[in-house]
Amino acid sequence: MDPLQFLTAATVTIVAGKGGVGKTTVTAVLARAAIRLGLRVLVVELDGKPTINRLLPDIEVQQLSASAALAEYLDVHGFSRVAKRLAKTGVIDVVAAAAPGIDDILVLGKIKQLERTGDYDLVVIDGPAAGHAISFLQSPHSLMDTIRGGPIHTQAGEVAEMMTDPARCQVVLVTLPESTPVNEAVETAYALEDRVGIHLGPMLVNAVDAGATLVAEISEPGSPMRLAADFRNARRELHSAQCRRLAEQLALPQVHLPLIAGSQLLPADIDTLATALLPGSDQ
Repeated sequence: MDPLQFLTAATVTIVAGKGGVGKTTVTAVLARAAIRLGLRVLVVELDGKPTINRLLPDIEVQQLSASAALAEYLDVHGFSRVAKRLAKTGVIDVVAAAAPGIDDILVLGKIKQLERTGDYDLVVIDGPAAGHAISFLQSPHSLMDTIRGGPIHTQAGEVAEMMTDPARCQVVLVTLPESTPVNEAVETAYALEDRVGIHLGPMLVNAVDAGATLVAEISEPGSPMRLAADFRNARRELHSAQCRRLAEQLALPQVHLPLIAGSQLLPADIDTLATALLPGSDQ
């Protein structure tokens, strides 16, 4: 799939996936690729982890939490003293427990506000893990059903309108070319389509070991080189089979990011992956 097509398809791209599949890595790669295409990019990080800042030292990143969104909402509406007091007491956790979805709608409302400013061509959200992604994205409809009027109902309606408009919002699911992550990605994709009605972008398959079969027979049986070649061939075969299975079970385009060996990704690795995403680009 042409990366330009999905990077410019919607203003807001929410990246979601099972924990450990490389969701933050994909968020960083999409942001870097979009910058190379000349887009004005903002990255929003929801989990409060510093990883995304380390991977994208020269791209604007905002940390977003429900408590911060509530404090800003109250401050804008003339309740700055209340906002400061609530920030210290952790009341958002109490409110979230009493009215499930309130914390999510505060975060999504802030994302909607960022989308509406017109300051960015692309807002990339390092979103929640797959287990929370469904309830997170379903929260506007849930709150509209339970709260029949007032500012929360209005906010939920406006967020739902953004999320169901494919020109404004899309979800990109991340998976690994392995059995369990593929299974969960398929289940999440169908759940998002059925319950939320949000547009799904291409599946981002991360850490794919692709390439021709290595000629292991040129090495002595049992030698380290032979064992390494056999292992690499087996992994490539597994990854290829899982990508085919994903295509059979889910009618979405796939974008593959290559496997990069190492204990920790560096900004240079994000540049390498962005180049792989945008063939012909090496900036």
